[in-house]
Amino acid sequence: MWIAIVLLLLAVLFVLYFLFIYENMEWKQAGVTHNEHLKTIGPDWPGTPVNKQGRFLNEDAQPVPGFADLWRWQTETNPQKKEKKREDFRLLVVEDDYFLHSNQDCIVWLGHASFFIRLNGVTLITDPVLTTPSRFMKRHSQLPVDPAKFTDLDYILLSHDHRDHCDQKSIQMLGRQNPRVEILTGLKLDQLLKKWVPTIRCQAAGWYQQYVTDRNKIEIIYLPAHHWGRRYLNDTNVRLWGSYLIRSGGKSIYFGADSGYSSHYADFHNQFGSVDVALLGVGAYKPEWFMGPSHMGPTDAVRAAHEIRARTFIPMHYGTFDLSDEPLGDPYRSLAELKKEPPNRDLIYLAAVGEVVNL
Repeated sequence: MWIAIVLLLLAVLFVLYFLFIYENMEWKQAGVTHNEHLKTIGPDWPGTPVNKQGRFLNEDAQPVPGFADLWRWQTETNPQKKEKKREDFRLLVVEDDYFLHSNQDCIVWLGHASFFIRLNGVTLITDPVLTTPSRFMKRHSQLPVDPAKFTDLDYILLSHDHRDHCDQKSIQMLGRQNPRVEILTGLKLDQLLKKWVPTIRCQAAGWYQQYVTDRNKIEIIYLPAHHWGRRYLNDTNVRLWGSYLIRSGGKSIYFGADSGYSSHYADFHNQFGSVDVALLGVGAYKPEWFMGPSHMGPTDAVRAAHEIRARTFIPMHYGTFDLSDEPLGDPYRSLAELKKEPPNRDLIYLAAVGEVVNL
């Protein structure tokens, strides 16, 4: 009984938040901001846009869907409801940790948006969610290695503050196991991370800003994404979201994090040229009218991969957590069909969790 009361109270608070806080925000650009200690790439970029309350905005200033949209999604019928109930899809998982003891440049998908990457001897991990982040978020694919084995990491890339990308327990664990690790993230997220691990080193960038690294070994640049941020009821867009370009020794990786399809993919190619590997999300995209501004589906992700001139596109953000209306295996099946089309045959690589993709 008490659980039902708590859930009802949370639902009421959620509604009140949207009605009285979020809906009263003015989602128009009132200024720009950046980290004055980091280099901005491109002389024409004025800074990351913010509204008059200092909340971050997408480049097109499109706001997060409001309460009316949320209510419509929660009350409309999912046309794939029966299919989703019958779904038995599971990602293939390769259980082997030999890549941790190698010197080979590689990318290893760990599930959802978590990747282990080694490039020119530098090791990093993206959006590490190495636990079950909440009781409401069941994990449907296991990790390929024991997370206790992730040691000697150089960097953790944290794209934004959503719990399926920024997991407190995982950050605290990796901080203990990697006392010299440095977190590279977006503006204002470092303030939250310092509360979790006071001794952790962080760099917080605005869009088109380059982190301070040994550039003879690796370059990492924080770039736009079309998304949003929130962890609690009253912190919508307080912390920035973004994507990453990782370059070293003539090799390049684009980690797209969470993003809806937008003009920043074409902008990427215009400024940085092609990229060897693009890691792009393809899940949590239905219903598309609601999810589209925040997450791409398979078709838009393939379109984005072509626009940034990726030589290889590895899809992510599907098969691990059930976050929206499509069945768990829907993105995989759609991508398998798209891969049959001539322009996509050599582009799409459907990696298994734990599979080592050499660079």
